[in-house]
Amino acid sequence: MTAVATKTCAPLARVSGDDLQVPLVQGGTTTYANFDYAASAPALAQVTDRVQQLLPFYASVHRGAGYASRISTECYEAARGSVARFLDAADDQVVVFTRNTTDSLNLLAACVPGDTVVLDIEHHANFLPWTKHGRRVVRAADTIEETIRLLVAELCSKPAALLAVTGASNVTGEVLPLERLAQIAHQCGARILVDAAQLAPHRRISLRASGIDYLAFSGHKLYAPFGSGVLVGRRDWLDQAEPYLAGGGAVREVTTTGAQWAPAPQRHEAGSPNVLGAAALAAACDALCQIDPATLISHERELADRLRAGLSAIPGVTQLRLWSDSPDVVGIVAFTLNGFAPGEVAAYLSAEHGIGIRDGRFCAHPLLARLGLDGALRASIGLGSNSADVDRLVQAVATLVANGPSWKYAKTDGLWNPTPETRDFADAAAGAAPCL
Repeated sequence: MTAVATKTCAPLARVSGDDLQVPLVQGGTTTYANFDYAASAPALAQVTDRVQQLLPFYASVHRGAGYASRISTECYEAARGSVARFLDAADDQVVVFTRNTTDSLNLLAACVPGDTVVLDIEHHANFLPWTKHGRRVVRAADTIEETIRLLVAELCSKPAALLAVTGASNVTGEVLPLERLAQIAHQCGARILVDAAQLAPHRRISLRASGIDYLAFSGHKLYAPFGSGVLVGRRDWLDQAEPYLAGGGAVREVTTTGAQWAPAPQRHEAGSPNVLGAAALAAACDALCQIDPATLISHERELADRLRAGLSAIPGVTQLRLWSDSPDVVGIVAFTLNGFAPGEVAAYLSAEHGIGIRDGRFCAHPLLARLGLDGALRASIGLGSNSADVDRLVQAVATLVANGPSWKYAKTDGLWNPTPETRDFADAAAGAAPCL
């Protein structure tokens, strides 16, 4: 056994798919070990229960007199309160429902009245949208302290409307000092936006205490994979901007020559809203509020430390970090394996061991380029993770290094696959698999 830790750590919450049986390329099945929470987290049991509860009442939202419509409207609007409580939003901050983090940041980008300063290590969702009014990119240094100094210099060099930063890197999991950055932005006459897609599932955030002006995250990373996200932030920019989408629900009055737009959040929620997605996201927020933050952090760190220690003992494994002085890291472990392409390792882990991890550049191409890599592996931990699965992953990587794969793998159309492929994905996707 390669893993050096001996203490067992059970899941912190029940998630869908925790007993999923998956086929192995060599025959037989095994329980799926999910280490891809950072891409899309499975639904919490409370979330799926809430969706099932609401399905019979699913109906049109707003302006409907029917009983089901009234219930759907009440649930949709109440979901804003759950999100606001989860984030401890300030009185002048509104909750706008979107599709995901990317959608939220594109919405805000159209509202920003000036330049936006970003780091070169951002996920594409927090890097690409800001060109609409002027994006100024700061190259992150080798330490957080030096990176902050460079941000201050850029913000002071000429006026900027917004500083947009990640809460936790989606590649390395390293967390920036957000309260400090909020103070710096405000002192320089700017506001701050936090991409909390990776931070919100792992750390409690108080917008009121931190001074964060705008924050975005996705339901599918917060144990509510039903197609909803949020943008939470100060009302004035949102009220002054043109609607994100022009259509019904975003207006107070329409004539043949123009429209009187509603204030935020309705101003940016045109069309029929994702009622079940909003309710699912609210249920996830409510469930996470019931978990003691210290317990969540302890569970995550025990498993992440176990994984890092196990991987450190394997020859050829290099774990990735951006900064030497990171004060906090969420449950994400990125690494490379000498002599193996990341896609090949991921395909091997899935096909021969029933383990799911992410490979590639993680929608953070400039960051990977900074690290001198064209790809890496990422194992991410969540509420449903446990020490037995961590040990499975470590042992599987150790076996690969010691003995090589037991199956052949080839790259086809950019993806690594076992050859021959004995697993039937089409029947499983169609609902014919007994494990479903």
